[in-house]
Parts: sequence; C-alpha cells; structure tokens
Amino acid sequence: MRVILIDYARKYYTKALPDKFSGKFVQLKKGSSEYLIFSPGESDRYHADILRRFCAEREIAGAYDKANKHFSIHEPSWSVVGGGKFEIDRDTKDLRLYDNSMAYGKFDARGLKEKIFSLETFSGYTIRIE
Repeated sequence: MRVILIDYARKYYTKALPDKFSGKFVQLKKGSSEYLIFSPGESDRYHADILRRFCAEREIAGAYDKANKHFSIHEPSWSVVGGGKFEIDRDTKDLRLYDNSMAYGKFDARGLKEKIFSLETFSGYTIRIE
C-alpha cells in the first residue's frame, strides 16, 4: 500500500516550522493508497475540519452533518479509517501518535509504524504509537 503524507503544518507555519508542535490527524484510504493528513492544533480544531479541507482542495464531494461536527465524504472510493493526535519534536526526531477522533474513531495502528518509516519526512525519527 502506498502511503501519502499531507502535512498542513507547512501551510500554517509560513515562516519556519517550530521545533515542537502538535495537532490532529486523519487516516484515509482510497484504493491501494493510504493518506495521513496532519494539521497543527491551531489550524484545524476538529478532525472533521481537516477532512473538509482535504476534500475541498481535491474537489472530493462531501458535507457536514447538521451540527457541523462530522464531515462525510460522498464518494464511495474514499473511506475514513479514523483519526488521532500527534506530537512532533524535530530536535529529538520524535513522532508520537495517540488518542482517537470523536467523529471518526481510532486510527488503524496495524503496520502504521512501518508505513511512516517509509516516508522521507520522518526518516530517522523514533515513532511511538499509543
């Protein structure tokens, strides 16, 4: 399975990435591709907001529920696996994934560490999945 990282931190922190930052992430699948979408906590408050932004950028059909707490993708080729929180320490090269999404449930940790190791962005990092 091909893993694609979408990191909204580079859009949020326009001058330079901080050495330490945290936020939320959503895990999606489409066919043989898996997407990990990271967003700083200051940028997107909810997992649904991360998913909405991702879909809007790619013109993927979807909509919020009436309470604006859950964003659903309306294209059957896409599936939301789950979500969680992350912490990145660029000095110590540490990535921590933990918790879950109230809207989409817990991310799928099976094989996730190996998938993340395959990404150039996290080369040499210690990856902790809780």
